[in-house]
Amino acid sequence: MTRYLSPLPLALLVLASAACVPRAAPPTPVAPAPTPAPAPAPLPAPMPVADWQDWPWTPGAWRYTRAPAGPLARYGVTGQAPAAELRCDRAARALLLSRPGSSAMPFTIRTSAMSRSVATQLATGAIPQVVARFALDDRLLDAMAFTRGRFTIEQPGTPPLVLPPWAEVGRVIEDCRG
Repeated sequence: MTRYLSPLPLALLVLASAACVPRAAPPTPVAPAPTPAPAPAPLPAPMPVADWQDWPWTPGAWRYTRAPAGPLARYGVTGQAPAAELRCDRAARALLLSRPGSSAMPFTIRTSAMSRSVATQLATGAIPQVVARFALDDRLLDAMAFTRGRFTIEQPGTPPLVLPPWAEVGRVIEDCRG
């Protein structure tokens, strides 16, 4: 005769064993992550502090144009107003260097050979311009054409223009001197 064991004692044994296991502690609540503070507004770009001869060029390119009043070269990004213009005024036998602006503060022009402050005047038009006038024999014009790598046009209250001395600059000067 075969004896069978009832499953009841086995089930009671498993339940009793489970009762001996300690209960797991409830998880500790995690504090929510703090909301990040909003980023501060960007500061205006500081004036370059390194040597001006290491400043990057102002974006753009020179473009030479032959006009009835005299040759001119414009510097800037295609499709935008020029950042600078060098124009021959044959009638006045002068060269005009201009940039957009509304203040007649003097320009400081720096080249590898010389630096000089130059008086300016305002010119009205669709885009107000600040204009410096040069006699055709002004040595600063030659210094701009033959500077090493770049020349700058600086004016208080405006970012400096850092311009390459490409052939267009010398061509306007030489064509105007004629």
